[in-house]
Amino acid sequence: MKTRHTIVSILSVLAAIGSPSGALAHGAAGGDDLLPGEFRIRPVVTLEGHAGLENNLEGQPRHYAIDGLFGAVFEWGLDKGGSFAIEAQIGPALVWGEAEHFYGRVHVDGHGGSAHYDDHDDSDDERGDDHAAAHDHAHGDGSPYRRTDVKGYLQARYQPNDRFELSLTWWPYYVTGNQGDDVIGLKNEVGVQAIWALGDGDVNFALGDGLETIVDGVFVSLENRTGWESEGTYLGNYTDPWLGLGFNIDLLNITLSAGPRFYSPGSYSGLPFRTDWGGEIELEYPLAESVVVFAHWKPIYSSQGGDGWGVGWQHHIGTGVSFSF
Repeated sequence: MKTRHTIVSILSVLAAIGSPSGALAHGAAGGDDLLPGEFRIRPVVTLEGHAGLENNLEGQPRHYAIDGLFGAVFEWGLDKGGSFAIEAQIGPALVWGEAEHFYGRVHVDGHGGSAHYDDHDDSDDERGDDHAAAHDHAHGDGSPYRRTDVKGYLQARYQPNDRFELSLTWWPYYVTGNQGDDVIGLKNEVGVQAIWALGDGDVNFALGDGLETIVDGVFVSLENRTGWESEGTYLGNYTDPWLGLGFNIDLLNITLSAGPRFYSPGSYSGLPFRTDWGGEIELEYPLAESVVVFAHWKPIYSSQGGDGWGVGWQHHIGTGVSFSF
């Protein structure tokens, strides 16, 4: 059913795409509607290259990665066209510069400032001068290849009808080496998100729809995410109550969203609660029934500075392809 597939596309893109540390799941949703009680399993492979640009911080640190994630979607059909799905993916992340991290992590050079959470002894034989050298590289001379980490993605999605979705997601990320601010161990990020589609989602400008139909693609998204560093430091949480618009131009799906970000930093940072602002542009195009290419750009503007954190823009940019079987 065309309307349902358009809504599912909007919901699944939003549920899976927008995080600097999130494993993507493009192309994992959609397909034929399941009958109540019907069950299916679909393997999923996602390849993505992405970058994080922290222009509001001293030295403008960068992280770049190429991810290869492998997993499956387990989906059950519910009454009234609804569904419940569990999606899991895991795979390597090839890291240049810094590793991915939770939004808002404070960077201080380690020579001062109470906000620096990395207390590790640089005289330790395993780290010593390597820590300082790696840190200088991450914040100065380009972004050299560092190592291969392991990242994962686990999400439960409940969609009782065409216009509402609730999801709970865990993004584990295992750092495999001590370099700069990165410490061996498991980073954790968890999120909960609710999405309401206000219209029927059936907007396709290539089929003759006009601006008067654009309200059919409007949706509201409410998401909260919380993050912990690999050595256990609580980094904080943020809530995004964003307004969005999804529409198609022939097969190209475009999703726009924007709004405030209410951010509460962890006590390690010494920074107060603040309101940031952001948005996201997401594109998806199916090359075949089981192959989807995607791209996204999420700029976030921080409205308040402090020790180790500055006013200005951060960007997350990514593109890749997803296969479902």
